[in-house]
Amino acid sequence: MLATGALLGSALLAVPVAAHATAAPPDTARTGLTAAPAAAGLDDPAKKEIAMKIVSSAENSSLDWKAQYKYIEDIGDGRGYTAGIIGFCSGTGDMLDLVEYYTQVKPGNVLAKYLPALREVDGSDSHAGLDPNFTRDWAKAAQDAEFKKAQDRERDRVYFNPSVKQGKSDGVGVLGQFIYYDAIVMHGDGTDPTSFRSIRARALSKAKPPSQGGNETAWLNAFLDARVWAMKQEEAHSDTSRVDTAQRVFLRKGNLNLNTPLDWKVYSDSFHIG
Repeated sequence: MLATGALLGSALLAVPVAAHATAAPPDTARTGLTAAPAAAGLDDPAKKEIAMKIVSSAENSSLDWKAQYKYIEDIGDGRGYTAGIIGFCSGTGDMLDLVEYYTQVKPGNVLAKYLPALREVDGSDSHAGLDPNFTRDWAKAAQDAEFKKAQDRERDRVYFNPSVKQGKSDGVGVLGQFIYYDAIVMHGDGTDPTSFRSIRARALSKAKPPSQGGNETAWLNAFLDARVWAMKQEEAHSDTSRVDTAQRVFLRKGNLNLNTPLDWKVYSDSFHIG
């Protein structure tokens, strides 16, 4: 997937100032009312687990996302090696960022010696300086708990947290936040026409998010239309089933909170979360 060096393109909504500390809370015992719990976002642990499984179904044809820390191969998409739980790529900078961070927390690790090569191949599909042992050493590193933590940290920093933040700013629920997350995983948030921010801008020409008074379902359909357009601009991403037979299915059912059970297909493979 693409590196996301830039921040998300649209300004986020300001957080309201908290009420004065001396304000008295409602007397729920007297009124008979109870405060409603805050709506869950994709960052709710149970929802995040669902998100990890759905992305893994598309990226690795498996719901077992925790088995993917060791995954690495060149899938022929022009991004060099694709690896790990979210598809860090040697050609797009996010793999370099990951290995640099891992080396900060664990100097002398088995991947540290590849940092000069990763800097050289960034922006290309080259394996220069990585072959023949990089894939073996990646799998070895994936046995280290610190490397797993590093992958989790970079996934959240670069992809997951910005997606959830933008989704909440746009007023979309758990499904919408997931739709953003899956888009940023594949397309990154750069300045090119198929990046997340460009997809969102394209959708804005057709609909408005709830934060701007729009209908949530109409907005998400417009976003997915723009996402499909972006996917079709690149041969490696031209199979749009992760949208057509997964995210659209949830949206058509009105499952804006991504509640289980969930049934979907990706690349003709069927998946279920009970």
